[in-house]
Amino acid sequence: MAKKYSVISLFAGCGGLDLGFIGDFSFLDKKYSKRNFDIVWSNDFDKNACLTYEKNFNEKIVCGDITKIVAGTLPDLFSKPLPKKVDIVLGGFPCQDFSVAGKRRGFNSKRGNLYKSMIEVIKKTKPTLFLAENVKGLLNINDGTAIEIIKKDFEAIGYDVEYRLFHVANYGVPENRERVIIVGLNKENKLPPFEFAKPTLSKDEWITAGRAISDLEKKNEGEVANHFWSKAKCFPGTQGNSKIKKDKIAPTMRAEHHGNIEYHWNGERRLSAREAARIQTFPDNFVFVPSTSSAYKQIGNAVPPVFGWHLAKSVENFLNKYWK
Repeated sequence: MAKKYSVISLFAGCGGLDLGFIGDFSFLDKKYSKRNFDIVWSNDFDKNACLTYEKNFNEKIVCGDITKIVAGTLPDLFSKPLPKKVDIVLGGFPCQDFSVAGKRRGFNSKRGNLYKSMIEVIKKTKPTLFLAENVKGLLNINDGTAIEIIKKDFEAIGYDVEYRLFHVANYGVPENRERVIIVGLNKENKLPPFEFAKPTLSKDEWITAGRAISDLEKKNEGEVANHFWSKAKCFPGTQGNSKIKKDKIAPTMRAEHHGNIEYHWNGERRLSAREAARIQTFPDNFVFVPSTSSAYKQIGNAVPPVFGWHLAKSVENFLNKYWK
């Protein structure tokens, strides 16, 4: 029987990466099998994302400031204590301050330094492997030094660290989304270099927006869970106010859109939260609460579950192969 690996999930949001690591879901009639990971502790700061997480995973998430949790200054009798030892730590540490679409304040902000809380958790739990996700902009902010600073900080606590840039459309996500994946291996285990997931689709095989959401086009608002859309007025030429193309991958689903979620290709309305969730590869039985505006934000912040599943598969295969 395959070994089951224990996981801590930091900055979990609504659970896109966690769903990928758990597996056992379907997207566009394709089954993504169950993976051998057990998420034993998860955390996020966003209360609405925590509500969605608990609704869909039926598991308690520790909802609060991770900096206070690792410092031991956030007493909560109802929270799970941080485990003393796990196999894997995941963390999509907040990326807005490294994003091209954001203000790019990077290390000059509290959010831009939250990766240090991930480092503290890793120091406390000594996982065999950690995996972190961030935006493409991390590679060039501060003239390209930001990623190297982060890499060195993780190396300083005893990890061999590598990173790669991925386009999620190469893994079956119908979206123009590029993300940096950082993997660290505990030096004590003397493992070989990590083997990153290889693309499963060529550019000619990318899944179009039409294939992903066409069946929702004529459905009435509310007919399907989360099939509600923003009524924000259109300001042509500004971000989020153009129509997506049916025969292409969709643009990046953004967290900070302020109602300006992209228009449907029919030009009659904006994308619904369910359509945005489909574009991010969430299964239709994954329900977002408590509101449409919050759902858009949670979806935009998430790691696409299908991409997360391929990352999980590469982690599982690597550990099964090399970690005795």
